[in-house]
Amino acid sequence: MKDSRRIQRKQTTSYEGYLSEVGVEPQSMTGAQRILPAETDRQDNGKASTFGLLERILCKKNLNAAYKQVMQNKGSHGIDGMKVDELLPYLKEKGDELIEELKAGTYRPKPVRRVEIPKPDGGVRLLGIPTVIDRMIQQAIAQILNLIFDPEFSDSSFGFRPGRSAHQAIKRAQEYMNIGYDWVVDIDLAKYFDTVNHDKLMSLVARKVGDKRVLKLIREYLKAGVMINGVVIDTDNGCPQGGPLSPLLSNIMLDELDKELEKRGHKFCRYADDCNIYVRSRKAAERTMRSVTELLEGPLKLKVNLEKSAVDRPWKRKFLGFSFYRRREGIRVRVHQKSIKRVKEKIRNITSRSSGKNMDFRLLKLKQLINGWVNYFRIADMQSLAQELDEWTRRRLRMCIWKQWKKVRTRFENLMKLGLDRQKAWEFANTRKSYWRTSNSPILARTITNERLKKRGYSGFIARLA
Repeated sequence: MKDSRRIQRKQTTSYEGYLSEVGVEPQSMTGAQRILPAETDRQDNGKASTFGLLERILCKKNLNAAYKQVMQNKGSHGIDGMKVDELLPYLKEKGDELIEELKAGTYRPKPVRRVEIPKPDGGVRLLGIPTVIDRMIQQAIAQILNLIFDPEFSDSSFGFRPGRSAHQAIKRAQEYMNIGYDWVVDIDLAKYFDTVNHDKLMSLVARKVGDKRVLKLIREYLKAGVMINGVVIDTDNGCPQGGPLSPLLSNIMLDELDKELEKRGHKFCRYADDCNIYVRSRKAAERTMRSVTELLEGPLKLKVNLEKSAVDRPWKRKFLGFSFYRRREGIRVRVHQKSIKRVKEKIRNITSRSSGKNMDFRLLKLKQLINGWVNYFRIADMQSLAQELDEWTRRRLRMCIWKQWKKVRTRFENLMKLGLDRQKAWEFANTRKSYWRTSNSPILARTITNERLKKRGYSGFIARLA
């Protein structure tokens, strides 16, 4: 158990909501934990044992680990309304019955609850939230199957794997560019998780999994359906984002792409369905784009989004929220402009004048956002950016405080308390300038100082970066 927790802690280069933002699964759904290799037997054909794999999945140790992971991830309820903290009482009452149904092959997963998450570049990302019970079962399956599949995944695959992270993918890409591979084939798959071919995916799983009961259970999850406005819609294709099993299944599917790229000698980085291939020239990049598109749309039966895919210089593209730039000493990493725009939008929402939130709540939310954001982007060159964001955020906070004071008398008294002389305080309290213009005034900077904001609870980007 200690080993499982240790590995879970390794892959933490994310912050709440950001993995969704950059086009991969939310952190709460990254679930494949590692079990000791000795626990998995092999047949001569390389498959996991035909008999006994389901029993390993349903053993007490594995189910306990799955339960703890679901509790740690928390998350919303499924279509049955059961909350995470209701799972344990259910298992105490009906756990044995649930296990018997799974062993007998009579258990049927419930449809997932459809949730739409807005994308930063427009449109929505479709998530399917399984019930809490199904999340635990999926987690238990993922923990065992991960042991079987993960050791043979490509070294260039970084998404949702134990001990791997987006940071490693960015650093690997940087290495490729520094040795002359400074053209990128940026592959974008159109609605990847909604278009995965079930038969193709199951054939890939069946290469290593011989227990037909496990294969049947996985297929049941794939075709469980989606509930939208109370109506269940069948899912003939796709691997819904939202469950602990989805990241592993997506890696199994795209490992076919990885192996083909390795066979061709390509340098590449893949994080879930984000794949960048690095080559030395435009001609080579265009050739690679054509051949990889044929591979994805042919044998793998996926669809390349030609509008978002491109052949370009890496510093003109976005990868996992980052970008790159040239310096005499080599290629450097920076935060992409879209990521900066996105975090400023979130800060605007937190510090909105019309939100009615009290200052303590705003400062708490800002702290959570900034901590996660800086943790994720700290590998980039962002000292000056962090300073700019701090200055802008403090101005937003001054605007909120000025708005909260509202009445002229309140403003006058508060300015006096903060050290402004009587005449200046009265003049400024009566200003008719907008809240945003007023927030940038030297007088507010002198009274609502950086130090006072710090004491109130604003630590900021620079402090977190240090």
